[in-house]
Amino acid sequence: MKVGYQGNHGTYSEIAALTYFEGVEFEQVGFRNFPSLFEALDQKEIDYALIPVENTTTGIISRTYDRFRDYNIYAVGEINVPITEDLVVCPGTTVDEIEEVYSHPEALSQCGRFFAEHPGCRSMAYQDTAAAVAYVRQCNDHKKAALASWRAAEYYGMESLLKSVQDSTRNMTRFLVMSHTESVAEDADKISMMFILRNHSGALYNVLGILAKNGIDIVRLESRPIPDTPFQYMFYIDFKGNIRNREIRNVIHELDVRCEYTKVFGCYKSHENIFRK
Repeated sequence: MKVGYQGNHGTYSEIAALTYFEGVEFEQVGFRNFPSLFEALDQKEIDYALIPVENTTTGIISRTYDRFRDYNIYAVGEINVPITEDLVVCPGTTVDEIEEVYSHPEALSQCGRFFAEHPGCRSMAYQDTAAAVAYVRQCNDHKKAALASWRAAEYYGMESLLKSVQDSTRNMTRFLVMSHTESVAEDADKISMMFILRNHSGALYNVLGILAKNGIDIVRLESRPIPDTPFQYMFYIDFKGNIRNREIRNVIHELDVRCEYTKVFGCYKSHENIFRK
């Protein structure tokens, strides 16, 4: 079994894969970017892909969500991974020496307070968190640092000078476990789908009303612009339910009738928020 993710050793995508498939033997396959990851899954070169879709600090990760409509892939699970960004440096580096801090743009945006408190440090976007650590190690320059996981620091033999510098102590990223084959577990309790509204007054109200009248709990709702169709939007919605249930299938059919386009791209077991008491 092959499991793919964006990035190399030490990324949170790798941590998500290792955690979700704990106890299962599988081959890890790292990809340089999301387009190549999505393409590999769609072409069945890998069996599963871990895709980050949402962060508790910065919200939806649009560069992944926007690709779901272009591929016949399906969410079969999810996992919420705590994100703690360490300031990773070459051993012996002091904070006062650092001028440039490299990391993935998402990680940089999650550490705004650190940069406000250290105005001499410039944020430098890099392809992913672990690759940023590898780059700093290669440069062997005390003026450079990276924001990354403790796992990346450990893997590359670097030092975590400051630990957990992210803005929120409850910072988490939600990953969908995607497959090229649709599969619905008996205990699945969450549905992800996309839809485009018909262009008339009250269209969104009517669609949400279908879910409300059937007592269905909406977990999240997002809108994203449709490329090449100015000022029109695709909606992504997660709600509670299992498509094995006839009542849920009837609701989805009603949504299909009301909308210009619908697509269910996953029904899976939700992962509990570990911070919830």
